[in-house]
Amino acid sequence: MIHRIVFASTLSLAAVGAAWAQSSVTLYGRLNVTAESIDANGVKTKQLVDNASRLGFKGTEDLGGGLKANFILEHRFGADNGLPSTSGFWAGQSEVNLSGGFGTVRLGRFSSDAYFATADWIGFHNHDTGNSSDVLYAYLGRDTNKVAYLSPELVSGLTAGVSVSAGEGGGRVRTWDGSVNYASGPLALGFGYESANKSKQFAVRGSYDLGSVLLGAYIQSHDDATLGKRLIWRLAGMVTMGASEFHASLGQAGEYDNLADSDARQFVLAYNYNLSKRTKVYGFYSKVDDEKGVSAFGGDFSTLGAGLRHNF
Repeated sequence: MIHRIVFASTLSLAAVGAAWAQSSVTLYGRLNVTAESIDANGVKTKQLVDNASRLGFKGTEDLGGGLKANFILEHRFGADNGLPSTSGFWAGQSEVNLSGGFGTVRLGRFSSDAYFATADWIGFHNHDTGNSSDVLYAYLGRDTNKVAYLSPELVSGLTAGVSVSAGEGGGRVRTWDGSVNYASGPLALGFGYESANKSKQFAVRGSYDLGSVLLGAYIQSHDDATLGKRLIWRLAGMVTMGASEFHASLGQAGEYDNLADSDARQFVLAYNYNLSKRTKVYGFYSKVDDEKGVSAFGGDFSTLGAGLRHNF
């Protein structure tokens, strides 16, 4: 009798193991914190600042015939205080998708691919996070309630995508975004478009990898339904010497048609030292001149900081 129980239990465990073997789940994350001296419109403070720390789970199941079911759940929290994001527990990303030779169909919460095709691509210094991130780029997309399609490689190096955030009758604005990416050797190009509530933006981006030198730029046209149009651009560069990275970027946002003196500028200078492929220490200085307060910081802003980032 005991032998039968042991044999049955072994078969059950084997069956469970086989079921588990059909899909794989990966745990990943990032802890990224800086100590900063901040001047926000003349108010000076010393702060410990989180830079988009996250804890994520992603998994895939092979359904056969080249078809795969995938998911991503990404929790955002403040590593400086241990508190979850006020935007939601899975504020980083929460999506399920199907992928295959036809491309990928995505459903859930995720960032605009128009942004990833342009501004994020040249955020070399700190993955465009924290107080040294790009505050001039006009982000119009809504990350929630989204359906998206990403193409496979259409021709060598060329992919495209489109997504919509549904209004769902709850008073939310329906938003659209689209992207095109092209990569060939050291050259990479991108295009992004977004529209929301009669406002729209489109941007183009280029970057070139010279080995120890990486250069990138984007230019964006933002048409705000109330303020009118303005042009935004950013230049960024990185020089690598062994474990050291030297970064600089300069951004400019022109005046809106209907708001005088609404131009703004941002300058970032940074140094990263890679202790390993996963861990780095870094320092930076970022300054924003914004008389009318139309940037993400809402006015003049500067910060001098040093930080530690670890990926796992």
